[in-house]
Amino acid sequence: MNSFKQFLPIIIGILLLMGLVITIIPKEFYAAVFSGNKFLDPLIGALLGSISGGNPIASYILGGELLKQGVSLLAVTAFLLAWVTVGVIQLPAESLMLGKKFAIIRNSVSFLTAIIAAVLVVITLSLV
Repeated sequence: MNSFKQFLPIIIGILLLMGLVITIIPKEFYAAVFSGNKFLDPLIGALLGSISGGNPIASYILGGELLKQGVSLLAVTAFLLAWVTVGVIQLPAESLMLGKKFAIIRNSVSFLTAIIAAVLVVITLSLV
């Protein structure tokens, strides 16, 4: 309980920062950034998803909107996977609670996995 009391201000700050990022960056920005390049789009998607960060419930709505605006499935998948699994915004709190080395390794692996999984999803769907 004492640990939770110590981390509560950090957690509240992170939640407020995540809400601010989501509010400041309009959906149209994401559609303008993606060019349709099969190599750059998943990388850009994973980078933006890592920085933005958010919860899974919001990702369904955001993913649908991005697809409606013409963003490729490859970019949207990488974006959403990184959005949910990588946490650049949460990195200070995660480092404090779980250790800096662990937090950096976990985020790096999650970032790479988001790109690989996005490519595999698109390949799998093209075979079906």
